[in-house]
Amino acid sequence: MIDYVLKKILGTKNDREIKKIKKWVDKINALEKSLDELSNKDIVLKAQELYFKINEDEVLKQAIIQGQMVDDIVEAFAIVREAAKRTMGLRHFDVQLIGGIVLYQGKIAEMKTGEGKTLVAAAPAFFTGLTDIGVHVVTVNDYLAKRDAVWIGPIYRFLGLGVGIINSDNISYVVDWQDPEKTMEAIEKDIRVWPKGMVGDAIDYSKINVHAKTSYFTKAVPVERRKAYEAHITYGTNNEFGFDYLRDNLAVSKDEITQIKGHGYAIVDEIDSILIDEARTPLIIAGPSNLDNKVVMQANEFVKTLELDKDFTLDEKTRNAMLTEEGIEKAEKYFGIHNLYDIKNIDLVHAISKSVLAHHLYKKDVHYMVKDGEILIVDEFTGRALPGRRWSEGLHQAIEAKESVEIQQENQTLATTAFQNYFKLYKKLAGMTGTAETEALEFKEIYDLDVVVIPTNKPNIRKDLPDSIFKTKKEKWDYVANIIEENHAKGRPILVGTVSIEDSETLSKLLEKKGIKHNVLNAKQHEKEAWVIAQAGRKGAVTIATNMAGRGTDILLGGNPEFLARELLKQKGIDEDKATEDQWKQAYEEATKITKQEKEDVI
Repeated sequence: MIDYVLKKILGTKNDREIKKIKKWVDKINALEKSLDELSNKDIVLKAQELYFKINEDEVLKQAIIQGQMVDDIVEAFAIVREAAKRTMGLRHFDVQLIGGIVLYQGKIAEMKTGEGKTLVAAAPAFFTGLTDIGVHVVTVNDYLAKRDAVWIGPIYRFLGLGVGIINSDNISYVVDWQDPEKTMEAIEKDIRVWPKGMVGDAIDYSKINVHAKTSYFTKAVPVERRKAYEAHITYGTNNEFGFDYLRDNLAVSKDEITQIKGHGYAIVDEIDSILIDEARTPLIIAGPSNLDNKVVMQANEFVKTLELDKDFTLDEKTRNAMLTEEGIEKAEKYFGIHNLYDIKNIDLVHAISKSVLAHHLYKKDVHYMVKDGEILIVDEFTGRALPGRRWSEGLHQAIEAKESVEIQQENQTLATTAFQNYFKLYKKLAGMTGTAETEALEFKEIYDLDVVVIPTNKPNIRKDLPDSIFKTKKEKWDYVANIIEENHAKGRPILVGTVSIEDSETLSKLLEKKGIKHNVLNAKQHEKEAWVIAQAGRKGAVTIATNMAGRGTDILLGGNPEFLARELLKQKGIDEDKATEDQWKQAYEEATKITKQEKEDVI
């Protein structure tokens, strides 16, 4: 009762935290009008002055690295908002600035889906990036790392900071202007996407100069890995940051080290997925061992003759297989040996164990996929294929034998760590997610991270329905297909989330039988992800996706007008980079009209 009364009077701890941060946001807002009156060159100069000020004052620099609230945060965040307006036509809402301050402080910002987390990260990344300790922005897949870095790149580049990208395809990038001469001219002539004089929350989007965005487009330029880490801010996945750390520990000279700035500040997107769900997932770098592929093939053929529970037992939780007495006898007879567990047969025992797991635990299009004669691991958390990754200790070879593809040489572990250990290396760690409060205690106990729930920019009017439970998968998917058919007939856009490639393809076949046109997005088709997502909110669109598509994608009801404008230009045979201001304006107005009408039809 006393706790209830105190909460009513003083508010919750979260309420009090938000209230304190709002005072800083008020100061940031107070600078907007004066910054709006400055030229592009003046804004760039202000960023440079802030950089030199921080790096000439060691006390201030360390305070920023530790996430302490200092007066300079006001100007830094206000400058980032102004840069976003001028180069991208986007203005940070107050709640996005609140989220940015929480990240700067080294905490977790819980923000609901659609609140613009990518833009939120820009201000704290910029401010901490001014210290030159190296900021790592961690995403859940390569596509998002590259997309986010290029998309948000105009802000950083306009303000003078370098941006790098690391991908799992062993190609790294830095973000640069698509047309440097055009950009420099735009800065000189004070060309803005967001019109001068439009400040505060009263926004008229029809006044935004969409064509001016082309002056500030950025691109990803391939570079050596080390160059991507030399940038002030580097985007990449948790896997790639972790593996680069392991490779650096195996380096024999300083020239081979890539993470040259060490581990300064990390902003982790979907932090609950990476630091809780995948916390103990091992990162392993392996080298060749001496296991004979002939033994693997023999074990594969033998395992085909075995029966579950009769010849072997299987522990799905620990992922271990054990031959029974009957299974041991069968093995000794099959291979013509006296004692299976003699030391000279240790490789055979190991190969049999892994082959049992390959046949009875690891499923095609769920745990792995076969592409171009190669076994590709499918990430169970993102649904994406992981090229270049291999299971260790003979498991990958066992699956290769099972699927009758070329068996590659077995590897042995050279270096390993877990995400939980890796992310504790950072001097400052922060993150974003839509669901952190439920794991708040775990975050505090393991990582000493506080969770702050950020209010939404507008009230949430979404209606959440109760779960439906079915006896069989067939009943479930038949029900889902019928629900899709019913809503599709009304023109409603539909997004279906699945947990595996197998499930997405099962549902796809059911929809094909019903004659419902749809898009499937999973590890097999992720190359067309941008196009599929841009269309997912359009009238009548049906999109089936593994949980990879639910991460960091902005699906607009009615469709994305900017993306549609590009499509319209393409249909007319106009190169978007060479389109005139009038052509862009006409295409954007037409696209806006279409998406607006479709949104009204859908709602």
